[in-house]
Amino acid sequence: MAQARQEIHGLAAPGAARGVGEGLVRRESALRAVPARPAPTTLARRVAADVARRYRWAERFVVRRSAVRAAMAVPRTLGFLGSALTTGNVADAVPAPTLTVALAAQVAMDEALLALAMTPSRFPHRADYEQVESELHAARRLHARRGWSARPGSYHRRPPALTDGDLHRSHHSALGTSYERIAFDSGFTPRPDEPGAERWSSYLPNRTAVAHLVRHASGDRPWVIAVHGFCMGSPVMDFRGLHVARVHRELGMNVALPVLPLHGPRKVTRLSGEALLSFQLMNAVHGLTQAVWDIRRLIGWVRTQGATSISLYGVSLGGYVVSLLAGLEDGIDAVVAGIPVSDLPVLFGRHSPPHVRDRAVEHHILDGTADEVFRVVAPMSFDARVPWERRFVFAGYGDRLALPDQAQRLWRHWDEPSICWYPGNHVGYLWSRQVGDYVADSLCLGASSKGRVPTPT
Repeated sequence: MAQARQEIHGLAAPGAARGVGEGLVRRESALRAVPARPAPTTLARRVAADVARRYRWAERFVVRRSAVRAAMAVPRTLGFLGSALTTGNVADAVPAPTLTVALAAQVAMDEALLALAMTPSRFPHRADYEQVESELHAARRLHARRGWSARPGSYHRRPPALTDGDLHRSHHSALGTSYERIAFDSGFTPRPDEPGAERWSSYLPNRTAVAHLVRHASGDRPWVIAVHGFCMGSPVMDFRGLHVARVHRELGMNVALPVLPLHGPRKVTRLSGEALLSFQLMNAVHGLTQAVWDIRRLIGWVRTQGATSISLYGVSLGGYVVSLLAGLEDGIDAVVAGIPVSDLPVLFGRHSPPHVRDRAVEHHILDGTADEVFRVVAPMSFDARVPWERRFVFAGYGDRLALPDQAQRLWRHWDEPSICWYPGNHVGYLWSRQVGDYVADSLCLGASSKGRVPTPT
């Protein structure tokens, strides 16, 4: 209606009429004689709307075609290389390494994986934004009222002790390595008044905690609690991704590999971990809280198994979890955070498509609300209880999944302890002898902190 009024006012020339009938005739003649010409402001709006419509069409075209999305890895890789060349850095105060074809190929691999993961079926709907906004704002109010925002440590409850009688045991083998599978009732439930508590409690497979043990037949030994990354949680993946053979055989340590909530046998969707790091952000809060709960129970049990020392080692999402544990659990001898995530709301914003990110800001999700709620499960909310000389970080210069600045922020929060940068992408550490040696040396320092050197086998 406003547009119609603008057009009529622009076309009907003012002037005195001799009579009402004559005025109507003149206006009708003018409308027939003069072609419709919208006002300048109307034309600009039409052009802007047309451009926006074409952009949305192009965006939908890209995201709906996996081959086109994967091809976006090329310009993004070139952008990474160009930025590294012009600024000399891959992140704030992280100098770029020598740029090689191998590094470019690994960066392109990460970018392609990210592009392929951005399928329209995983984009939130309008109702999802409203639900997440409601849950986060309710959680922010609850955290402030209970004092958890000011004292994040008070949010975490001390779990009950885990005993041999609580365990269900079975023996298996994977990748030529024999291991014991233990399962026990997690016992974790969110507080009833926490947003998303009912949904989280409905995930029945997640109520059973699982860990895989690779241990020596006899003798008191150092133990390593090795925590897997996102989408992992099976022995085949975790043994390879966490250097289990080397830690167990060459270093002579026992290894316990807990399965994170909603991963592996605890998953509730086809993709391991999908429901944990989804747009339902309160799921991540509850999942990280339960991860800490389950692993603290496991650590307590390991202490009864003749552990001469206990070190934490995690990669990617597991790096986040062990960094959080390092600020909550006393008596840890060393912590190794590999390719760590350290700030989930920031990472979510960085990896979300522009339209998802913009709408999340509009709904007051990524405007600081998520940061406030995540304070209770953020590694940067806690001072590390592990001695400074036994805090270790490794990260990839070309990591496009966890991103170098995530490791950099954790390193700074930990007062800049030892850090190992390798020239590769998110999973490039698997082929890096430099990282393998760094992890081995770090865990040996943790094991020898109490004067007990492990015996290789």
